[in-house]
Amino acid sequence: MAWRRAFAVALALAISLTGTAAGAQQVVTSSGPDKVSVTIYRDPFRSADRKMNLGWLNGYALISETRHVRLPAGESSLRFEGVAGGILPQSAIVSGLPNGVVEKNLDAELLSPGNLLDRSLGRRVHLRRTWKKSGRVVEEDAIVRSGPDGAVVLQTADGFEALRCTGLNETILYDRVPEGLSAKPTLSVRTRTAVPVEADVTLSYLSWDFDWQANYVATLSPSEDRLDLFAWVTLANSDETSFVHADTQTIAGHPNRSDYDRPYHEFTKPLQLRCWPSDTTAAPIDAIEAEDIGFLPDRNIHESLRRLPGVAMAAPLPPAMQAQQENLGDLKLYRIPEPVTVAANSEKQVAMLHRGNVKVRLVYRSDVLGAGGWLPASRVLRMRNRASDGLGLPLPGGTMMLFAGGGERPLLLGSGAIEDKAVDEEAEVTIGSASGIKTHMAVTRRTPQGVSGELIVTSDRDRPIYYEARFAGPARGKGLIRRNGRLVWAAMVPAHGRIVYRFKP
Repeated sequence: MAWRRAFAVALALAISLTGTAAGAQQVVTSSGPDKVSVTIYRDPFRSADRKMNLGWLNGYALISETRHVRLPAGESSLRFEGVAGGILPQSAIVSGLPNGVVEKNLDAELLSPGNLLDRSLGRRVHLRRTWKKSGRVVEEDAIVRSGPDGAVVLQTADGFEALRCTGLNETILYDRVPEGLSAKPTLSVRTRTAVPVEADVTLSYLSWDFDWQANYVATLSPSEDRLDLFAWVTLANSDETSFVHADTQTIAGHPNRSDYDRPYHEFTKPLQLRCWPSDTTAAPIDAIEAEDIGFLPDRNIHESLRRLPGVAMAAPLPPAMQAQQENLGDLKLYRIPEPVTVAANSEKQVAMLHRGNVKVRLVYRSDVLGAGGWLPASRVLRMRNRASDGLGLPLPGGTMMLFAGGGERPLLLGSGAIEDKAVDEEAEVTIGSASGIKTHMAVTRRTPQGVSGELIVTSDRDRPIYYEARFAGPARGKGLIRRNGRLVWAAMVPAHGRIVYRFKP
């Protein structure tokens, strides 16, 4: 990688200028931060209707850590253990050192079955075999003769064999951790001081593998003209590092960054186990699947953090803790008022906003394309983001689950997504199809300018509905209006009734 080559050049240059070898440095290790702050930025290319994928997050976070360190006199290598595995080393800023930083390095090849095996190639290990029925355990020495990709080939006193191909429970035991492997992602810096000092050092850096979004839960009133709107802010961290008791905030908007390329890093290698047919070197047997026993950091997500936003879940009233919105230039910052743990490989939800009695219009809509025939209708929630209608606050983009209220328990009506909306903007959320609304377009005449025809709209609802037909091209007819650049015909359809609209190009 480019940054690794840059660090190597910096290291060689520093040694040539100072004549100080790395081995002469004193090593000072900071095992973790005393205080940490995590600010999460959304994936700039993920649309509001696309859910976060915990296995592939493309947002990022600004992480700021405070650590108390003791430095001896002379030159030291100060190791910051427990930084995020997705750290961008070139973004790291270290402040508080008396004489600053000479160089910085990322030591992030982590302990994993694959990395252990890779570093033990040609070395002696122990092979433990356990018989399933009797429980008998036998250990013997073995030499690793292959890397972690493909079959794991071991040499024993009886010859060569592939791990786990005997059908027994087989485990490799290591006497020591090979040099260069770390249990935690580690950033190290080289610094100098004339006398021993104690200092509170601040380490700030950007890291990938984070994201966040808003998840709205809306409950429609029985009259279908009001709703109760609640929103969660959902934080996601797919990094191997947890940030405990962190001051946490999220940023809504699109801050300018010149480069969104993810740095390629593979800190943990999985261990692939495959068996070959006896006495051959042919391809693996197709019926035997590769067994991936490589471990990643703990993926055990507490049940309280795995709740699907809005699924049969009432909004807490009042919420015990709610994120506070602040202005940050043209961006919006949502600050969680209490420190929380942004755990590794997990999601967390905190209440973001709640508004009751929000004015809304339920719209049934069809798109008229000109081909004729039956046109599907969609249900659309339309609301104006203003205080007089019950809102009047920034609405970050995210998903929305719509429930029907008034019964014994809420029933799911549909789901959709809302884009970022500023105050006074109109917001529309498409929440699914409306099978009970039928629209038929009959073409009566075709000309070079377009088609003439009529729309026949029928409804099986037991109340009048508001219906819109959006035309894809030019059209003329009584009552046409222009909405968001499209010609629209709007009308009320009676309960269990029908209406007809005639148009021409």
